[in-house]
Amino acid sequence: MNEHDWLARQFETNRNHLRAVAYRMLGSASEADDVVQEAWLRLSRSDTDDVDNLGGWLTTVVARICLDALRARKSRREESLDGHAADAFASDTDSSDPEQQAQLADSVGPALLVVLETLAPAERLAFVLHDMFAVPFDRIAPIVGRTPTATRQLASRARRRVQGAATVAETDIGRQRKVVDAFLAASRSGDFAALLAVLDPDVVLRADRVAVEASVANRSRGAPDLATEVHGANTVADTFSGRAQGAQPALVDGMVGAVWAPGGTPRVVIRFAIAGGKVVAIEIVADPSRIGEIGVVMLDA
Repeated sequence: MNEHDWLARQFETNRNHLRAVAYRMLGSASEADDVVQEAWLRLSRSDTDDVDNLGGWLTTVVARICLDALRARKSRREESLDGHAADAFASDTDSSDPEQQAQLADSVGPALLVVLETLAPAERLAFVLHDMFAVPFDRIAPIVGRTPTATRQLASRARRRVQGAATVAETDIGRQRKVVDAFLAASRSGDFAALLAVLDPDVVLRADRVAVEASVANRSRGAPDLATEVHGANTVADTFSGRAQGAQPALVDGMVGAVWAPGGTPRVVIRFAIAGGKVVAIEIVADPSRIGEIGVVMLDA
């Protein structure tokens, strides 16, 4: 086996882990796939003779790519945090022990994805790597350009927000259904005011490349173009006004979402994150390979 084949095999062994890290960093499965592909390209071009822990090296690469992506998002402005000041105010002890941290990261579910959108990039990275993937702070610190103590403080601040989100995010299926039904009805009828009423002011819409390309192809039919990422209630409402004509409510990985399934075959899946009775995040998935990985159960209209 030559070196390239060996690296490819090692990379495949780590692929699922890397994709999980990237997804929790970015909140978009399609972006996560792009990050993992970029990590492979960087690996294939790198000299790894001195790398003792290839899995750790790849995790660091993925984290750096994700951090760059988060910082590049126009609506994401990392909060100013002077490294020395952070050290001065950082606590040597955390409010939660490791077991409590692990339970929090694993149990919040959709609330976690909701609140991660509100975090500064460095906070998000520190929380995801440490609390969800047990990466030590001394390994995270060089990625975010902080000392280990300041990095601990970043994760602690993020954790407090996640704890608060656990009490806000909507996890009751019945209440989710009411919000999604109201959204779909307003979308189909083109009722802009009704769409605004159900959207959080800072709602985020993401669509994968297949969905974006399909919207462009359907432009002549009057369908508004999708963008890869859209922020804000007014822009998201404008995007969905008159859309969703064929969408049906469905359970999407156990949460209420919507599916366009002509002939009974899901072609487009729409995920919703709901908090406080409002839609705070939407993801449109049209890539057939991704749809095949999503659990979809149709609901009665």
